[in-house]
Amino acid sequence: MDSAGERFVAIQEALADRKNILTVKELCELAGVSRSGYYNWVRSERARETREQRDRADFEWILEAYRFRSYAKGARGIHMRLLHMGVRMNVKKIRRLMRKYRLTCPIRKPNPYRRLQRSIRMGSTAENLVNREFESRGPRAVLLTDITYIPLNGKFCYLSTILDACTKQVLSYAVSESLEVDFVLEMVERLVQNYGTSLNKETVIHSDQGTHYTSLKFIQLVESRELRRSMSRRGNCWDNAPQESFFGHMKDELAGEIPGWTSFADAKASIDRWMDYYNQDRCQWDLAKLSPNEFYEYISTGEHPAGMLPQWVK
Repeated sequence: MDSAGERFVAIQEALADRKNILTVKELCELAGVSRSGYYNWVRSERARETREQRDRADFEWILEAYRFRSYAKGARGIHMRLLHMGVRMNVKKIRRLMRKYRLTCPIRKPNPYRRLQRSIRMGSTAENLVNREFESRGPRAVLLTDITYIPLNGKFCYLSTILDACTKQVLSYAVSESLEVDFVLEMVERLVQNYGTSLNKETVIHSDQGTHYTSLKFIQLVESRELRRSMSRRGNCWDNAPQESFFGHMKDELAGEIPGWTSFADAKASIDRWMDYYNQDRCQWDLAKLSPNEFYEYISTGEHPAGMLPQWVK
C-alpha cells in the first residue's frame, strides 16, 4: 500500500473482521505504522469526513466549470470559468481535486498535418513586419492568418482564420471542402465588412509564405483594402506562433467530435459552435483570465468584467 491512510484503513477493516486474532499492536507492526499514528487517525475520522464533504462540494463546482459548453478544460481553464461563475478557487486546489477524483483533460499532441505542402510562389512574398511583436501594438494592429487541415471521412476539410494577435479574437474565418484560394478571399472580405471601421493603413495581415498568400488575387485584395502584408520567414512556425497554438487548442477540444462527422455540414456546424464558444466564453490566462471578446472590452473600457467577485471558495 502506498499511503499511511490506506494502511490505517486496512487495520480498521481487519479489527472489524470477527475472524481476526491480531491485536492493534501486531497489525500496526505488520503494516509498518505506529500505534499512536493509527489512534490519531481514528480520532480524526470526523474531521476527515468533514473535509471529504467539503472536497466533494468543491468538486461539484469544478465539474460544472469543466463541462461548460461541453469542451474539456485544464485546471487553469476551470479556474477562469469559476471566476465567471462567481467562485474563487486557486489552481493548486483545483489540480488536487482533479487528481483526487480522477478528472483529466486531454494533453495536446504534435500536429501531424502542420505542413502538408511547400509554398509555390504565384505572386511575391512580403517582408516580415511583425517580427514576433504580436501584442505590443494593441488591438486590430497585427492580424494573423493561416490555414489548417481537419480530418473528415478519410479526407480533409480546410479552415482559414484571421486572429487578432493582441486580443486573440477570431475576427473572421471560413471553412471549405477544397483548397481553392476563394475561401481565403471570402474570409478577408468578411473581415473588412465586419471590422473595416477599426482597421487602418497601419494594420498588418501576417501569414506564412503559402500559395494562398503569395497568389495575385490575395495580394490585390489586401492592397485594395489598404492593408499591409507581412510574412513569416520560410519554415519558421514561431513567426506565427499564436495562430499555430490556436489551431492546436481547437483541434484538441474538437477531438471528441471529429470522428463523428459524416458530412461537411457536420464539420462546419461543430466549428461554428466552437468559434462562438472560443470568442465568447473560452477564458485565457494571459488575457486577464477573460475570453477574447471580454478582453477586448476590458482594454477598450478599462473595466474588468470579473473584477469584483465574492470569495466563496478559498
